[in-house]
Amino acid sequence: MFGATFARYFAGLWQKLGAPAQWSLIESGAGNGLFAKSVLDALRRHNPNAMAGLRYIIDEISHNSLITAQAQVAGYGDHVVFRSLSELDAIDPGIIFSNELLDAFPVHRVIRQHSELCEFFVGLDGTGAFSWQTGKPSTERLHEYCRLGNMQLVEKQVAEINLGIEDWLRRVSAVLRRGYVVTVDYGAEAPDLYDVNVRSEGTLRAFRRHQFADNILADPGEQDITSSVNWTYVKRLGDRLGLETVGFERQDRFLLAAGLLEELELAVGAMDSEAARMQLREQARPMILPDGMAASFQVLTQEKGR
Repeated sequence: MFGATFARYFAGLWQKLGAPAQWSLIESGAGNGLFAKSVLDALRRHNPNAMAGLRYIIDEISHNSLITAQAQVAGYGDHVVFRSLSELDAIDPGIIFSNELLDAFPVHRVIRQHSELCEFFVGLDGTGAFSWQTGKPSTERLHEYCRLGNMQLVEKQVAEINLGIEDWLRRVSAVLRRGYVVTVDYGAEAPDLYDVNVRSEGTLRAFRRHQFADNILADPGEQDITSSVNWTYVKRLGDRLGLETVGFERQDRFLLAAGLLEELELAVGAMDSEAARMQLREQARPMILPDGMAASFQVLTQEKGR
């Protein structure tokens, strides 16, 4: 239903682009291809005109994920292309979509000390274990991020700086001549993200087996490390690159507006038992309830070449 709901949204953007005979949908960080298949399935069922001229481009760096994705979308033949953003020619028109991509980029961890911006580095303590050390910022880009991202730290406050977002958005802007960038992730606007009363130690955190890990530096490769996205920075950088913000909403509200309930009823109607229908409705609840998981995510839509 998640993919089918976004397929509805993409079809609406396709209409806003003038219902072009040929168009591209790029999924950056496509993972195992399950979202791609659900979007393609939904477009084929409900929007055959949009589907007819679609080129779905899967941009994924994991070899294992690519193998799985190729199997997922094998039935769509020439409609699907596997290629990275850097390998693409100009897209006109098109949509570039990502889900939980920005939070996966490496980050610089910084702290304000003695009224100066300092950076954390990973070193070794006396026992040979990884430990945090501080020093001068490794690049001037960290200061530029602070200015553009409205990051104003107080003494001893810790935060993260995600320079990978700039690198990625610049690639996106270079490839996309006309169309939309739709970005799904978890984060906050700068005043909330850098509220010292709430996040004095930043948002860097690690997970292992779906549980918080106590030591971020322990067991490298055995736990997932992430941090929250600074949406203020993404929007301001987008403005500089010609990507105008045309929509920004909490994911649960976005899904409701985009037609998730309609997709739910379609899916429920196709089931042959009341038990299965009840189970599906129950599984959908976290996607739309105000205190569900989707409420922690946001959806940003930016337009280029209007």
